Amino acid sequence: MADALPSEFDVIVIGTGLPESIIAAACSRSGQRVLHVDSRSYYGGNWASFSFSGLLSWLKEYQENSDIVNDSPVWQDHILENEEAIALSRKDKTIQHVEVFCYASQDLHEDVEEAGALQKNHALVTSTNSTEAADSACLPTEDESLSTVSCEMLIEQTPSSDPESALEVNGAEVTGEKENHCDDKTCVPSTSAEEMSENVPIAEDTTEQPKKNKITYSQIIKEGRRFNIDLVSKLLYSRGLLIDLLIKSNVSRYAEFKNITRILAFRDGRVEQVPCSRADVFNSKQLSMVEKRMLMKFLTFCMEYEKYPDEYKGYEEITFYEYLKTQKLTPNLQYIVLHSIAMTSQTASSTIDGLKATKNFLHCLGRYGNTPFLFPLYGQGELPQCFCRMCAVFGGIYCLRHSVQCLVVDKESRKCKAIIDQFGQRIISKHFLVEDSYFSENTCSRVQYRQISRAVLITDRSVLKTDSDQQISILTVPSEEPGTFAVRVIELCSSTMTCMKGTYLVHLTCTSSKTAREDLEPVVQKLFIPYTEVEIENEQVEKPRILWALYFNMRDSSDISRSCYNDLPPNVYVCSGPDCGLGNDNAVKQAETLFQEICPNEDFCPPPPNPEDIVLDGDSLQPEASESSAIPEANSETLKESTNLGNLEEPSE
Repeated sequence: MADALPSEFDVIVIGTGLPESIIAAACSRSGQRVLHVDSRSYYGGNWASFSFSGLLSWLKEYQENSDIVNDSPVWQDHILENEEAIALSRKDKTIQHVEVFCYASQDLHEDVEEAGALQKNHALVTSTNSTEAADSACLPTEDESLSTVSCEMLIEQTPSSDPESALEVNGAEVTGEKENHCDDKTCVPSTSAEEMSENVPIAEDTTEQPKKNKITYSQIIKEGRRFNIDLVSKLLYSRGLLIDLLIKSNVSRYAEFKNITRILAFRDGRVEQVPCSRADVFNSKQLSMVEKRMLMKFLTFCMEYEKYPDEYKGYEEITFYEYLKTQKLTPNLQYIVLHSIAMTSQTASSTIDGLKATKNFLHCLGRYGNTPFLFPLYGQGELPQCFCRMCAVFGGIYCLRHSVQCLVVDKESRKCKAIIDQFGQRIISKHFLVEDSYFSENTCSRVQYRQISRAVLITDRSVLKTDSDQQISILTVPSEEPGTFAVRVIELCSSTMTCMKGTYLVHLTCTSSKTAREDLEPVVQKLFIPYTEVEIENEQVEKPRILWALYFNMRDSSDISRSCYNDLPPNVYVCSGPDCGLGNDNAVKQAETLFQEICPNEDFCPPPPNPEDIVLDGDSLQPEASESSAIPEANSETLKESTNLGNLEEPSE
């Protein structure tokens, strides 16, 4: 058992998803004593990113999680007569209907020990079978030492990795490797400024052309650390709330970003690029001169549509699709505006919602590149860790693999007063933030959840081949059947540090109407073909080949009223998991709202003080000092990769 935690805090946060991490950082920055715990062995919860073997370990963990039998609670002995307990769940039921397919060939002549390898099988591999093969990609056990000062990260072994070595961080052991892999930078450091600057990621050169030889499953296993696979697929609007928060709080120096290079459309069985900027519109060969003028006129109106209410008065109650038909736009332009600019469907958005979405798209153009979107290098899972790092810098204490058994409620005041952890320790706090998945079925019995359908594909080429193989693309495929939803496709190249060279990582997302495979497989079949040995010699194949595929459903707990949860004390706040939207605005809004309830008179994630403003207290630095002393080094690193938008500052005119 690790050393006992302090017995009292101001704020206890359970779960390390993006909203929880933002709140923890904001509270720590405002001077609150924060304890941030997670029963998982990795940061991010359902916002996390994994290497390939790490993803197999995650599948295995969920299988083991489903086999948990709730024993008689040991915490009952710690509850006093004037108290009652709200038991928390030991099972995470947010992931369902996991199906894995492996199409890549296995070269049996290679002497490769495949850690967590799946046997080649074109048939369905359920979550039960798919995770049994991941035994060698071990997760840390619950009785390993816990760090209460620094943070821990998930380490996955591949056959080519070096032997493990132990790194000392402020007296706490953190498992690591001699070789600096891309996963290493995801560790949230302690309050040391020197360690802070060492963990700033630097994008490696990925300009080399990938080899044209076939890609085997053994190669994917060998290069497993080159993959950073997100559980939730999102992008950042360049003028969205999350980008503004990253800049304001100076957390942006902990991450690097790439601009999405192109926006695609799928029409008549073909994928084509959509013009975004004014220059793109007038250089486009897909549009006639008349269409170019019509499109520019309509987009100019959308930028200032609030000034011209007469233009859409009387159309507020109809869909945006019907409104576009009244605007003298050709069917080609209607399709582009609806699916590639507003990024909505024919039935999903009203006229006002469509105009707002179009204006937001146009407003974000040109800030950092030719499209409105940014993507964080190493995946979406970096973002929660960036805010965890900020929280740790200002004194927050972190514990992974540390479960909370129950919340302790005072019967008289009906307020939550403490938690009891897995070791039976009672920890007192004023405020408690709990991620939705930690609540038991009794607490959530009246909650009606939506579901998100997700698919992750590893492919051998882009959906739209161009001269450059380093394209980052977003594509919306409209729904064709009633009751189904449009599918968002995000294709990532190796320069995003999410896949090995010569491959692409493709994320598909939509609101669930059935299982993930039933929702997404029709779109997958339109855009891709399974890899087969015969077709590898045929270079005339137009569609990309699927090497590996994963389907799963994820719970969408966003926009659920707090009143739907049973008997929650007033000082217990609920944080939702990922939503189905493209951006992260929902998480930021939720975090700021909850922070204002906890600290009503405090600024939300203010920037750290300048180094010259630091006041020394004796021989030790205040938490602000360690934060600020890291700024010059961190900024110097990010400025080296200005093309990757390492420091999110407004470009000079």
